[in-house]
Amino acid sequence: METNRNNGPEQEARARLNEGAKRMVSPSRELYATEEGWKAFWTSFGASDAFRLDRQEILSEADRLRHAPIPELGYSLFIHLYRHGTRLEYEQAYFERRRMLNIFALLALWQPEREDYAAKLIEVLWAICGEVTWCVPAHVNEERPLHAIDLFSAETGFTFAELLVLFGDRLPPLVRSYMQHLVRERLFVPFLTHGPYHWESMENNWSSVCGGSIGSAALLLLEDGDELDAILKKVEGCMDTYLGSFGDDGACREGIGYWNYGFGYFTFYADLLRRRSGGSRDLFRAEKIARIAEFQQKIYLSGSAVANFSDSHAHVRAHLGLSRYLAAEYPGVQAPPDSLRADFREDHCNRWAHAFRNLFWRDRSAAGADWPPAGFYLEDAQWLVSRAASPLGICGFAAKGGHNDESHNHNDLGHFLLAGEGRPFLADLGSGEYTKSYFGPTRYEIACTGSQGHSVPILNGRLQAAGPESIARVLEASVGPDNGEDRLVLELAAAYPAGTVRSFTRRFVWSKGDLPQLAVNDRFQPDGEEPLAVTERFVTWIRPVPAGRGRYLLIDGGRLAVEIRFDPAAFVPEVAERTHRGHGGRDQLWYTLDFHAAPSAQAREAEFRFRFCEANAAVLETELEAKLDNGGR
Repeated sequence: METNRNNGPEQEARARLNEGAKRMVSPSRELYATEEGWKAFWTSFGASDAFRLDRQEILSEADRLRHAPIPELGYSLFIHLYRHGTRLEYEQAYFERRRMLNIFALLALWQPEREDYAAKLIEVLWAICGEVTWCVPAHVNEERPLHAIDLFSAETGFTFAELLVLFGDRLPPLVRSYMQHLVRERLFVPFLTHGPYHWESMENNWSSVCGGSIGSAALLLLEDGDELDAILKKVEGCMDTYLGSFGDDGACREGIGYWNYGFGYFTFYADLLRRRSGGSRDLFRAEKIARIAEFQQKIYLSGSAVANFSDSHAHVRAHLGLSRYLAAEYPGVQAPPDSLRADFREDHCNRWAHAFRNLFWRDRSAAGADWPPAGFYLEDAQWLVSRAASPLGICGFAAKGGHNDESHNHNDLGHFLLAGEGRPFLADLGSGEYTKSYFGPTRYEIACTGSQGHSVPILNGRLQAAGPESIARVLEASVGPDNGEDRLVLELAAAYPAGTVRSFTRRFVWSKGDLPQLAVNDRFQPDGEEPLAVTERFVTWIRPVPAGRGRYLLIDGGRLAVEIRFDPAAFVPEVAERTHRGHGGRDQLWYTLDFHAAPSAQAREAEFRFRFCEANAAVLETELEAKLDNGGR
């Protein structure tokens, strides 16, 4: 018996959606500003010194890309990941297209009289319309690619919707119609008829980015009615899921980079929802949102150096548009200083939503001063983050507990960082190159994700284990005054495989007077009568140099250095040079400074002191000690 194909649930839903398309409202820039406000903004952008660097960056990229061909996204490039396991080959071409889109969209908005900018924009839009999928290969099942929605397909749909609003009739009817059609077919229809998608229940950036992008596109392109209501109801569930990834402390365990990403898209959606609803639907009023908004100012250690636990970069520049929007929204949010402004070219994924708002939202609040000395204990994440003043600038310390099953997890319980003069001394390697294996069963064989690439001990030759049962227990956490002490004490035995150690307590004491210093004290109770084989490991980008008995220096040409003191009778030091494959696919040198417990020592306790010091004075002290050891010669 033949089935009538027009009577299935998908066909009925599609018919309702197509009926909704007939009622699609004409895009209007009134959601953003009046025409007078719009013109005033672009006049300011073209003339104000506040945008000088932005203009230079955009124009320099325009010169590079003006006559460049639009990168091809062929079949062999798409399947490279499935055949060889690496993502960069396809993604570099994919994101270069998005950079072209951003550049020529901004230029065409700024200088509408330039027909060459508009023409290049239309060519890029047409090319993106012709992509078989807006998803990247890493997020698509090779055998089931249809109806997929990933981060980047959702972002692309949001971008298309926003450009339809911003450009209106300046886009040719054919291009405009094609863009509207694809947003419906690749976002609205599958979201309502092929879900729920896995990311709708993911407590990380995915639920916010995908849900927020789809919701934003719907707010921009759909008129009031059942279709918009259905989409917004599902997006509400995504946002509830996303907010569930945060504790009351507002900490983003994925790191500041993913805060910019996930919380950024939450903010973009919430802003459009409030504007579209005339203020009746306001997601910003929840107290928890205010705590999340304050996370950025708590995570910087020194200059652009951040506490980059998880898959985060060591240096992160601030998105001034997002930051100032939040500072205008919440009294407790401190706007970052202009010196931390993110370069337009830094976002290798070239996200339109961030790029546009980093300009358009720039003037919502005044520029901030440098982050002041401050200490924070983020109770739910079990992170202690502290900035201390010194005669040589701000010095920072951070340490973490938590568990080894966090989003973008690293096996790093008890790991810590030290930074000064805007650079890390004791470091976290951050995110590695995202490959097939990086998110596979061998993830923790990679140094930057396994505990072998973190400043934590190796016990009886064992590394920390992954999983929710590998957990830290906080015994003490306190933040003292600016010239006092911060303390964090963790019980970490459960971080290691069963039977490794009965108890392992790590105590951090961060003393913030004059030139700050950190004491790290480890105490072990072996799980049995046999002595525990302990290797204390510390991770740095700077080659450690011996500086006399019981002393090493981390020094790399700046005014600051870090002195490391240890008991030479109890530990034998070893420095090793290693290679880290960074997120961008480039190799970077890093170093482990290992202290192996001497065979004659019963490794029950170890103490190490890390002291910031003036670099020249530290060198002179080392030379003096060397002379004394040589009888004064």
